Amino acid sequence: MLDTKKDILWRVYLVYLGILLFALGIAAKLVFIQFKERDKWVEKAETQEIKEFSLEASRGNILDAKGNLLATSIPIFEIRFDAASPLIPKDLFYSKIDSVADGISRIIGGKSKARIKKELVKARKSGNRYFLINRRTTYQQLKQIRQLPIFRRGKYSGGLITHRKTKREHPYKELAARTIGYENAKENLYVGIEGAFTDYLSGKDGKQLRRRINHGDWIPLYDENEVEPQNGLDIVTTIDVNIQDVAENALLRQLLNHKAFQGCAVVMEVGTGDIKAIANLRYDSTDKKYKETYNYAVGESIEPGSTFKLASLLAALDDGKVKLTDSLVTGQGYKMYYGRTVRDVHKIGNGRITVRDAFEQSSNVGMSIIITNAYKGNPSGFVDKLYSMSLNKPLGLEIKGEGIPYIKHPSNKKTWYGTSLAWMSFGYELQITPLQTLAFYNAIANNGEMLKPRFVSMIKKDGLIRERFEPVTINKQVVKPSTVKLARSLMEGVVERGTGKHTFKNTPYKVAGKTGTAQISVGGSYNKKNYNASFVGYFPADNPKYSCIVVVNNPSGGRYYGGSVAAPAFREISDKIYSTYLALDLPDDSIVDKSKIKFKTSVYWHDDIKTIYDFLGLDSKDFVHDEDWATTKVDNGIASIDAALISDNYVPDVRSMKARDAVYMLENMGLDVSLFGKGTIKSQSVRPGTKITKGRKIKLMLSTY
Repeated sequence: MLDTKKDILWRVYLVYLGILLFALGIAAKLVFIQFKERDKWVEKAETQEIKEFSLEASRGNILDAKGNLLATSIPIFEIRFDAASPLIPKDLFYSKIDSVADGISRIIGGKSKARIKKELVKARKSGNRYFLINRRTTYQQLKQIRQLPIFRRGKYSGGLITHRKTKREHPYKELAARTIGYENAKENLYVGIEGAFTDYLSGKDGKQLRRRINHGDWIPLYDENEVEPQNGLDIVTTIDVNIQDVAENALLRQLLNHKAFQGCAVVMEVGTGDIKAIANLRYDSTDKKYKETYNYAVGESIEPGSTFKLASLLAALDDGKVKLTDSLVTGQGYKMYYGRTVRDVHKIGNGRITVRDAFEQSSNVGMSIIITNAYKGNPSGFVDKLYSMSLNKPLGLEIKGEGIPYIKHPSNKKTWYGTSLAWMSFGYELQITPLQTLAFYNAIANNGEMLKPRFVSMIKKDGLIRERFEPVTINKQVVKPSTVKLARSLMEGVVERGTGKHTFKNTPYKVAGKTGTAQISVGGSYNKKNYNASFVGYFPADNPKYSCIVVVNNPSGGRYYGGSVAAPAFREISDKIYSTYLALDLPDDSIVDKSKIKFKTSVYWHDDIKTIYDFLGLDSKDFVHDEDWATTKVDNGIASIDAALISDNYVPDVRSMKARDAVYMLENMGLDVSLFGKGTIKSQSVRPGTKITKGRKIKLMLSTY
């Protein structure tokens, strides 16, 4: 028994000794760490508890030509609460938590007061010093939250923690949305102008040190950032939101009227290549409406159809192969080439027409005869001439996704057929984007000089110009100046006598252009159900300021010709631009001598004339008070605006007024107005001073430019 006790005691002593040695080892290690490895472990601890975070820079604004915001970054705040802060006394927290919860529920919404209070109390009890209140808080909401009890005590004593982020916003919503661009988060890239100029817009992110606290959250270590973010630069585009709105609405109207799949409308400034409007609408079957989801004008290479006849005919004219007065036999309106038939919509005249007629009446047969007769022995000469007009090259746009033009060459025997020359003459067996077509027509309006379409005019920082982008010439002279003159007369003929005459009847300005109707190849073959309808041209024809193209893809409302589907949208756009921007008869000089400014009308809508004078920077003496209509004159750079007293009971004298203003005035008086001719009003059928009878007809004869 005694031996057993001794054995147990011995074992206990061994255990105690082991524990003692282990404790001494721990103590020795602690001493070693404290004095020998202290710096190493302190540095490692700091590395794990302190981390450098990136601070997002605000992306620069995108502006229209007049400074209106097209895209901007607005601040969005993530707000959190240091619920367990020792600087917030317990009695203060529980006495004010009801008011705080009620305020958060009211300002942000989404949760009830009771639920928010429960979460805040739980955060307090669990020691949560980084409780999430809301991730996407507007600045206005943040200002209100800062005024709530507890939070109003300040950043530290109130426990409110905020992290600033940004959200991209388009103030004009869908307007030019696809061209302005957006972030494709899935592919981590930007498209449109956002993508093309992202290096300018992005800015430079800042840096901030943060310390890790409980629950693995991070809070700023210091009140100030280590490196402040540098916001991006502003992009000034060439787009005019007013013209953009007109173009988009005119296009939408035609898409709805003709139940089309998609379409585009682009307006370009002739002398600069500036894109003033670019509308792209495609039907979204899910949302049951048209949306800006695809840049059809820039990215879609299509068979243009009859709008290409201009390039074909100019090739033959420039090479001296044909004259506009030459006679052609189109017979019954069809012709065979290698077993395939070229057809016109109907027989033109008596079957014998001139080259000019062939273009103005958009004869496929006539155009095929012209080009095959001119180049059948040398088809390469025709295609090379098209190449010399830069029609086979992309425009080199900054915006990504430009469609590649396809104009095949006879040297490629795999793609060249016996019918190719004839079919290419009227815009088939080749592809070109709507914007490339517009650039070519704009070159004719610009006396033969082809300009690169320009979307951005300058870069700004804090309102100061950092960089300016000048117009870029693609081709100094697409055809001879003499050929350009012929081209312009041909396009004026289309509107005056040809396929565009009905749409542009009685315009107070001259339009030059070309209709286009092209069957769409579906599965490698054509049918009579799928079409592209287009109209492209410029205005005023005698002094071109703007060019425009409208393409309506796959109309299904029963009509599909360019003259009846696309041209009306062009007319609506050109009418509104003319009445808004081209009312002044300004000299052509780039520097306007204000003393030489004259107006085409003697009576103006007062607000219009005042806006124009202010825009031009003219000193004006305005004697109009409550009157709507005004007379005006400019003498040595000083404008005088006087009231035009118009009686509601008697027919006014509208001679020399603009047609738009006269019609507005007379119709508001109850008269039934008819216009004849173009330009300003030369005479009226009802004598001025005649007592007005509601519904009476009045004819206005206009002067012709």
